[in-house]
Amino acid sequence: MYKEMVSSVAIVLTLVAFFPYIRSIILGETKPHVFSWVIWGSTTFVVFLAQIKDSGGVGAWPIGVSGLVTIFVAVLAYIKRSDSTITKMDWIFFILAMSSLPLWYFTSNPLWAVIILTTVDVLGFGPTLRKSYIDPYSESLLFFGLFMVRNILVIIALENYSFTTVLFPAVIALACTLLMMVVAYRRHVVVR
Repeated sequence: MYKEMVSSVAIVLTLVAFFPYIRSIILGETKPHVFSWVIWGSTTFVVFLAQIKDSGGVGAWPIGVSGLVTIFVAVLAYIKRSDSTITKMDWIFFILAMSSLPLWYFTSNPLWAVIILTTVDVLGFGPTLRKSYIDPYSESLLFFGLFMVRNILVIIALENYSFTTVLFPAVIALACTLLMMVVAYRRHVVVR
């Protein structure tokens, strides 16, 4: 019962985090990088499938919900043309991310898939980190803070603790923290 409750809180936190973020995209206040969101959406959903395969149970469900909503954010970012600046480095991140997905198929091992996809997901932070360094006001600190907390709750809610089930949420919580630190520092340096 405790795991289900923590998982439910993590799902609600996911939706609570996304609602204002999606609203701010629609209003033009936040300009997400479409490549980052395509990478994050696809890798997050595949990690959800790997966690389910490794008996992650209800703790995996927030990751699945997040994957689906993240794909929606990618579509919305594309429709709104939120960030039309795509550099060669962004293409490199995107190609690396997408080329790793066939590796999931060839390994057929949830552990290797999670290692590969966690690496790809972290690479997905590249375009957003670059964009946020240049324009630190283009991303929401609250959004990434909520996702840091959400990933900690995911770890607590997991029904099976293994490298396969814990790696992704732990690394993404750390990546969100580091991104928030960079944005906060740059906001201090670059006054709007």
